[in-house]
Amino acid sequence: QVQLVESGGGLVQAGGSLRLSCAASGRISRINVMGWYRQTPGKQRELVATLTSSGPTYADSVKGRFTISRDNAKNTVYLQMNSLKPEDTAVYYCNAEIVSGLGIVRTWGQGTQVTVSS
Repeated sequence: QVQLVESGGGLVQAGGSLRLSCAASGRISRINVMGWYRQTPGKQRELVATLTSSGPTYADSVKGRFTISRDNAKNTVYLQMNSLKPEDTAVYYCNAEIVSGLGIVRTWGQGTQVTVSS
């Protein structure tokens, strides 16, 4: 069994910064992909950023403001969010594709709330 635990959300004023963290634990052989998605009430969950061995991918709405990075030794992915805007307000979810003793597992974290005030 694998698990993702997120942290780092909170309330920030527009123009401010936050850093989200997501740590994977459990029977992990390899992590193929780690990424961040976000969701607001009544809307579908949308991609924010992902990171593979080929590099990062960002949603157009966050390019130049958000940076995804990973600490392989800690099985942790980070999302540094700068120049935050009210429209970035959402629940942010970590997602990972993990090779474990059970095979390839795609799993989600529990979500962390990010609120940007104007």
